[in-house]
Amino acid sequence: MDNLLALAADPSAWLALVALIAMEIVLGIDNLVFVAILSSRLPGAQAAKARRIGIGLSLLFRVLLVASAAYVVHLTTPLFTILGEDFSWRDLVLIAGGLFLVFKATTEIHHNVEPDEDTDEIPRTAKAFASIVGQIVLLDLVFSIDSIITAVGMTDHVAIMIIAVIAAVAVMLIAAGPLANFIRRNPTIVMLALGFLLLIGTALIADGFGFHLPKGYIYTAMAFSGAVEGLNMLARKRRKRPPE
Repeated sequence: MDNLLALAADPSAWLALVALIAMEIVLGIDNLVFVAILSSRLPGAQAAKARRIGIGLSLLFRVLLVASAAYVVHLTTPLFTILGEDFSWRDLVLIAGGLFLVFKATTEIHHNVEPDEDTDEIPRTAKAFASIVGQIVLLDLVFSIDSIITAVGMTDHVAIMIIAVIAAVAVMLIAAGPLANFIRRNPTIVMLALGFLLLIGTALIADGFGFHLPKGYIYTAMAFSGAVEGLNMLARKRRKRPPE
């Protein structure tokens, strides 16, 4: 308790907390897009429940990762070398997560281009719900590893890291619903978002093989594409407006 009070009175601790929260939120953008896309496959009430459970479980696992931060750092220790390139547990997780993300985005693109004609969705609802929750948790763990490792390098205080994680996940939980609803109302956004997920998955694979693509480039491309699509949506809306 005394340690927490000392941290609360330390300006550098508050600065570290603000920086960590901002970092966690920015690094969570790609995860948020994935959650919105996945949950949009379920009916409204089921989708909201899947997001809450998936993000809630993700928070639990993130806190456990932070609590074991001393061990998480060792995930960057090389395990073996292939053709002069060292591979660690972090690299293997990023490669596996990137491959899964590319596979998932590709199958979702296929589903949107050629929707299944099977309309008997009721028997599959429970299975789909569990699968989506599991995928949300799985990808969140992949996205969390780098942010936790970075957080350990920014501060030694576990309490600050836990507060930052909780704040970032709370923002994700609040934003996931409106983003999913926006995607559901604007089908053209789905393909754009899936394109982002393909890009992010490819970047994860490249990072795992030692080719680091700065996230700023990815987010700039996402922002530019989103702005262009926003102009297209505005143009379509004005064309549909009845003449006065």
